Formats: sequence, C-alpha cells, structure tokens
Amino acid sequence: MTWKLPLKTSLIATLLVMTAALSPRIADASELLMFERDGCVWCARWNREIAPVYDKTDEAKLLPLRRIDMDRDKSPGIALASPVRFTPTFLIVDNGREIGRITGYMNDESFWSLLGKYAARLSNSQPNANRS
Repeated sequence: MTWKLPLKTSLIATLLVMTAALSPRIADASELLMFERDGCVWCARWNREIAPVYDKTDEAKLLPLRRIDMDRDKSPGIALASPVRFTPTFLIVDNGREIGRITGYMNDESFWSLLGKYAARLSNSQPNANRS
C-alpha cells in the first residue's frame, strides 16, 4: 500500500505538467502580436516596409513580434478585448493582457507613431526610435 501514494503523486504531477504544456501560451512579458492572413495586401506592404527593420528597433526590444496566422492559429493565448476581424491587426500585450490595438496598416509613419504611443504606456518604457 505504501507504493500507491508515490504513484498517485507522480500521476498528478504528470497531469499538471501536461496540462500546462497543452494550454494556450500566456504571455508573461510584453509583446506585439500581428494578426495576418495569406493574400492580405496590407500585411504584404507591412512586411516590405516595416518587417526588415523591426527587429533592429528599440520597440522590438520592448515588444518582440509574434505573428498569428488567422487561418491556421486558433488561439493567441491571451484574452482579447474584442475579436480581431481585419488584417493586419497589431495587439500590444503586457503580461498576457491587451493594452492597445492598431487595426490596419496605412504607412510606416502612422505605424511607428501609434506603436510609440502604446509602448510608452508600458511600465519602465522609454523607447527611442532606432530604425536604421
């Protein structure tokens, strides 16, 4: 009978680990989620104009980019303030919570301006533009 307790404890621990591994990822830091889909001309434009430099910016250090394909990825792992309907849509997420949203993409100037305003809301953030 003494072997039953360690076996039961081991089974419970295994179930907890498996549940955590299979549950949607909850962001424990800040990130920028980009909701996109194949054939989106505005996503393609963002990819041409912003994507090549994004990882080199201070904003990317504060808000690493995570792409969500709306046709393939079922859950971003965060609680959305409202459904995402248009692509591209950019969610500014802090500790698994949406704190801002940019719907659509017009041009690089408006994107950087809006992203900078949301990034400033994050705790301990003072992003200086470095887009070279």
